[in-house]
Amino acid sequence: MSGMQFDHIGLIVSDMAEGRQFLEGTFGVDRWTKVFEDTGIGVYVQFGRAAEGPCHELISPLGEGSPVTTALKRGVNILNHVAYLTADLDADAQRLQDKGSMMAGPAKPAVAYGGARVQFWITPQRFMVELIEAPGHEHAYEVPRG
Repeated sequence: MSGMQFDHIGLIVSDMAEGRQFLEGTFGVDRWTKVFEDTGIGVYVQFGRAAEGPCHELISPLGEGSPVTTALKRGVNILNHVAYLTADLDADAQRLQDKGSMMAGPAKPAVAYGGARVQFWITPQRFMVELIEAPGHEHAYEVPRG
């Protein structure tokens, strides 16, 4: 899967403020994007990171029909996915399928990526991968004042 670039680790939380507080106090995450309300996918998302380290995406349900509600109720798949940017979602999706991954759902536009298509896949090792068709995307973090 050459050409793909790591973007974030997705974490499901019931409360965005509590999730932010935990990541700030535990891992030093000190810059955050705005909270995105994505009615097409059924979630709220927010991205955060420290000066060094990976980007974390907090995901919380947007209503009872949200795709993350079941995970929260059951307490499973809270560490939800690893996401990669791609210039060609269809080609990388085909590559995942050829390697035995199963599509978790159709590609959908994502508000947090300016409407770029995203798609989730479950690998043969049973972890979830998100493909994001937004090569070179940079999250707009608010850098702390200090």
